[in-house]
Amino acid sequence: MSIWDRLFGVAATAGLAVVFLAAIGIEAVAIAQTWGARYWLAGGAAAVVVCVLTLVRRRQRAWAAVAGLGTAGLAIAAARVFHLPTEPGPAMALALAVLVGSAVRALPAVPAGALAAGGLAVVGGAYLAARPQSSGASGVVAMNAAAWLGAVGVGLALRLLDDRAAATAEKVRRDERLELARELHDVVAHHITGMLIQAQAAHVVARKNPGQVAGSLTGIEAAGTEALRAMRGVVGLLRDVEDAPPASAGPEQLGVLVERFNRQGPPVRLRVPDESAAWPPEVTSTVYRIVREALTNVARHAPHAHGVTVTVDQNPAGVTVEVVDDAPPGPARAFPRGGYGLIGMRERVETLGGTLHTGPRPDAGWSVLATLPIHDGLSRGRSASCSPTTRR
Repeated sequence: MSIWDRLFGVAATAGLAVVFLAAIGIEAVAIAQTWGARYWLAGGAAAVVVCVLTLVRRRQRAWAAVAGLGTAGLAIAAARVFHLPTEPGPAMALALAVLVGSAVRALPAVPAGALAAGGLAVVGGAYLAARPQSSGASGVVAMNAAAWLGAVGVGLALRLLDDRAAATAEKVRRDERLELARELHDVVAHHITGMLIQAQAAHVVARKNPGQVAGSLTGIEAAGTEALRAMRGVVGLLRDVEDAPPASAGPEQLGVLVERFNRQGPPVRLRVPDESAAWPPEVTSTVYRIVREALTNVARHAPHAHGVTVTVDQNPAGVTVEVVDDAPPGPARAFPRGGYGLIGMRERVETLGGTLHTGPRPDAGWSVLATLPIHDGLSRGRSASCSPTTRR
């Protein structure tokens, strides 16, 4: 979870706490004016307990809902036995709605349905325990019924949206994995073709100069090792069922990509190694995709940026790619949403054994930093067929 998600969660919890305090205060004043202040104490204590459970529900969502519904049941029984105002009151009804709606949205189907039924049982208990002569009893029951219906409806709607988002993300991850698998398949085919050529050459050498056959066999062995390593990578990708955004066409040169972006976005400064770097094909294509996705996000979410810097560097451990912009803070960048492009970017980087970090810079702008290993994991020992070039 990113720092922005944490801040949003804290802000949402604080806002909910303020709403609960206001509801408890209004309820206390209303009961004091009609029944007397002491009649609110039992129901008020129960409402505080349920509200606190609602605020901490994310730690144990199911148990918080069970405890909240149980507290509501005790409050209903106490109100009936001791001739107190009808429960649950407005504050408790609001807290129960949040608990039930949260459970319906996030929990598995069986416990979510059980807790929704428990919420309906609380509404039924309030109806059965309400005294006809009690002031506002029918209104309290109707309020609880409306709160339960709203909680279940909102919870189901959000659950459906979450399921659709998860299904889309899974499809997108699978597409990205299959695209990378196709690229690795081309690498394997290249190595196998080389093995066949060297094997045919070995037959010729064996007839003319048997002493040189060992060199041909060494080349065949090396090519076979590379092909086997690449094939293991393909199998690993196809076996993994957890997958992110749409695959795209084959990699282009970074200079061409930057020139195209300069025609429609803020100016881009491209920094790449001076020497021609020999990278495995999957690393080269991943570098291109990271830069493309990062520039697309700049154009989409930071149109007021004055400039973008793309830095590609290589060291003995691997390749680093960083894309930074200088856009001033604004609503579009304050709470960035994890789009499917970012999911696909992260999926591809982590599949190759690398790391990806995205987030705001200390002064201004946004940063995307990826590290891709060359000598570890899938990339170890591969030769390259293409490499980035500087912008003309």
